[in-house]
Amino acid sequence: MKIKQLYLTLLLLCVCAFSYAQNIEVTGIVKSATDNETLPGVSVTVKNTTNGTMTGVDGEYTLNVPKDAILTFSYVGFKPQEIPVEGRTTIDVSLQEDSHMLDEIVTVGYRTERKADLTGAVSVVDVKDMMSTPDNNAMKALQGRVAGMQISGDGNPAGKVTIRIRGMGTLNNNDPLYIIDGVPSTAGMHELNSNDVESIQVLRDASAASIYGSRAANGVIIVTTKKGKKGSVKVNFDAYVSAAAYNNKIDVLNSKEYAQAWWQAAVNSGQDPNANGLGIVYKDAVGSQGNRVLENIYFPEYLDASKTLRTANTDWFDEVTRTGFAQSYNLSVSNGTEKGNYFPDFDNAPPKNALTSRESHG
Repeated sequence: MKIKQLYLTLLLLCVCAFSYAQNIEVTGIVKSATDNETLPGVSVTVKNTTNGTMTGVDGEYTLNVPKDAILTFSYVGFKPQEIPVEGRTTIDVSLQEDSHMLDEIVTVGYRTERKADLTGAVSVVDVKDMMSTPDNNAMKALQGRVAGMQISGDGNPAGKVTIRIRGMGTLNNNDPLYIIDGVPSTAGMHELNSNDVESIQVLRDASAASIYGSRAANGVIIVTTKKGKKGSVKVNFDAYVSAAAYNNKIDVLNSKEYAQAWWQAAVNSGQDPNANGLGIVYKDAVGSQGNRVLENIYFPEYLDASKTLRTANTDWFDEVTRTGFAQSYNLSVSNGTEKGNYFPDFDNAPPKNALTSRESHG
């Protein structure tokens, strides 16, 4: 069984390395097809991934993508456009205006407005596109989808992410204010299941303070969850399994190479290499040109005085990293009447033998 797991891991690493090597850098300019003016803040993403960027003030963008990728260009008030890369390194795009989209109603704080009437920096996230990526954190799935919003995580599949909408505004707390179904919260949103999200709006300008006060100084993220709708009973189920591995393995030194580097550093500093505190003994001599030459290295059997820690040659990068598997299963039953609605959650426990797994609710 272990041999099969080893073969599977090596296969996944080879596939990841091969796919990474096929990446190319694509650049271009996004303009409006109506007046040929450049469009800043256009979302440029690789379809069905979180890899994306935003156009700059001159409408320019740069993105590393696979040769066979499909780029998605989206901007408020314009029709989204999908363009296959097909190995090209320069792709210029002209977006068509969408008058129907400008008539859509957007919930901003305690009021609703048409998209065409929005004067503040308000970003409306397409939840369907966000759910196309296998991510259990709704906020992490926003990465690359909102202009000016920086999202970073700690690498934990179920961990909290750090979000910066208006930069560093205070020495104490720079997290945005979350409004979940009208209720303010300062949580990291990693407890919220992405499948329960109906819509997300991000308020980035100072006008949000007129709605929520000083708590909105770092920006506001408004989340509306799904509710049961009038009609027949609806049962939805979805599931996925994903694997994660490193594209590039870090090439670390072994014990002998590390000892050689230690010796060279001590010689360059004019210090005694044998005074290293690790018990490593070096045998060197003076070369023909008057420089010191390392002849041999002797490692102690134990590294501590109590003789509990033996000398080893461990590749810790291999020991602490391995292929991670994530599984998600979501089941929902919803309905609504004139008197009320329901959208219950069903828990799902992750399998015990998964290398990396998470629990999903929905």
